[in-house]
Amino acid sequence: MIKVENLTRIYGAGSTRQVVFDGLTFSVKKGETVALLGASGSGKTTLLNLISGIDSPDSGRVLLDGVDVHALMEPERTLLRRRSIGFVFQFFNLIPTLKVGENVALPLELLGENDRTAQHRAAELLEEVGLGGLQNRYPETLSGGEQQRAAIARALAHRPAVLLADEPTGNLDEDTGDRIIDSLTRLARQQGTTMLLVTHSNNVAQAADRVVQLTHGRGGVRHGAGL
Repeated sequence: MIKVENLTRIYGAGSTRQVVFDGLTFSVKKGETVALLGASGSGKTTLLNLISGIDSPDSGRVLLDGVDVHALMEPERTLLRRRSIGFVFQFFNLIPTLKVGENVALPLELLGENDRTAQHRAAELLEEVGLGGLQNRYPETLSGGEQQRAAIARALAHRPAVLLADEPTGNLDEDTGDRIIDSLTRLARQQGTTMLLVTHSNNVAQAADRVVQLTHGRGGVRHGAGL
């Protein structure tokens, strides 16, 4: 589902030149959950941006289900993200002026789904993540853990082929974070979604099927199964 081939990304030049990745290569099977484990500055978020086409590599390729992401024009990459990729962020990124149900339904409405169907799907997913009956609340009235569960529901609403989760527990206490990871991995596997889970935590990485460890600078990769 995801194939990264000889990926190189360099920022700056001269004395400010920073090599984030130099020939990075790895792949993720369809339906697999892979943790990207590494310290701050190792390039985890940069890699997600490259995979989703938000950022562009200096060389190398990213293939999503056989599609070369960076061979597409920007409007095509935007459509690819809208149709095939779900995002979960550390800071939730819910739209404060929309109710929780409207936030979850938004990806479907952007794809042209009618409002009734989108809202029905949103209600189902909110029930799945333990927020049943809260679709008419505004995000600010929810706890941090509840907002992240709503963000998970939103990310999965359009049944994406790929889910990119960037430190989804980084803004939560450990117990809440554990519950969030349980919900996230359970729903991703239930839908057959391929997930890349960025984390600096070995504890969070244990939820993955496999771990790719990113090392600073050259982007070296160590593969580990079931940490």
